[in-house]
Amino acid sequence: MTPRPHARALQRFVPVMLAVALLAACRGGDTPPPTDDPAAQSAVDAALQTDAPWVAALDARVEALDTAMPGRFGVYVRHYGTQPGTLDRGDDRAWYLSSTIKIPVAIAVLEQVDAGTLSLDGMLTLAQSDFVDGAGDMLERKPGETFSIAKLLEKSLRDSDSTATDMLIRKLGEDHLNARIRDWTGGGFGPVTTILQVRYDAYDPLHPGVAQLDNMAIVRLRNVEAGEPRLQALARALGVARDDLDADTLESVFDAYYRGDRNTATLSAFATLLDRLAAGELLSPDSTRHVLGHMRAISTGDRRISAGLPPGTDFAQKTGTQLRRACNVGILDPDRARDGATLVLACAEDFDEITQAEAAFQGLGRALGETVLDTNAD
Repeated sequence: MTPRPHARALQRFVPVMLAVALLAACRGGDTPPPTDDPAAQSAVDAALQTDAPWVAALDARVEALDTAMPGRFGVYVRHYGTQPGTLDRGDDRAWYLSSTIKIPVAIAVLEQVDAGTLSLDGMLTLAQSDFVDGAGDMLERKPGETFSIAKLLEKSLRDSDSTATDMLIRKLGEDHLNARIRDWTGGGFGPVTTILQVRYDAYDPLHPGVAQLDNMAIVRLRNVEAGEPRLQALARALGVARDDLDADTLESVFDAYYRGDRNTATLSAFATLLDRLAAGELLSPDSTRHVLGHMRAISTGDRRISAGLPPGTDFAQKTGTQLRRACNVGILDPDRARDGATLVLACAEDFDEITQAEAAFQGLGRALGETVLDTNAD
């Protein structure tokens, strides 16, 4: 039944009334807790955004970074504490997440560990079909080797090993993973897939034979220089002429893939996930410490936000990189959760060189240290 006009108006107004009630209930600078209603949470965030003096200062700094970097630089920052506030420069759109999807994968695994349906000591066997290109050392291992779920989580989060990640997704099942992400966030994420599926989805439109290539043929493509040489290598793998590929450039191939919704999310939706993780709403205390510990120890973040942060800053983070796409998301002072933590999410796209994106991430780190993080000392 279609709601009557006055009912639709009430439906739109209820989240705002709830947000006002949450704000009114807070005293002494306390931050209202997130709600289960995404619309109400957005209203709360908008109200918080107008209150904190650091927001305008950080906004101006990020605007300058966005202007200086070729392409686009999306940033979302939510701070809890004596000067709570939210800066949302995510343009209310989905951003490609690349390897930052490994955070929800880890949460989904540890949720099952908490439920007793998986064990960190449980063993998974590496199959030939699990291999996918990327960071880490799993490509150097042999099919038939076994790895504990604990070790695969470590490799996935700390080393961003995509083969380890795909083994975990295979154990979880993509449908289960995506259902859990929807439950945690209330929406805002596109479908999350295996890392290998990303490659097939990107190359499939180029030629019908791509679907018949085994995963090792896809892996070997990454040994070839990005650009035209990689497309020529794909044609050779398919046994066809280069002109038979429906592709002008490698950039256009991935641009077409990025126009879809797979492995994307709004920055505010991802912030909800990180917020609930730090607050202990998704996992047991032990499992929360487990995932945050790995995020604090990643081996891929030293040229991004952390490079600009004040020395010694506690930053649990994850990075992601793909052709003309890069992200860095995480939680500053995660143990303080809603008493003083800061959620930081940044994604760059359509830059010419990765160093340009890295400069923007580092600039964001410096800006955070000189604006929002100063409020923690008050």
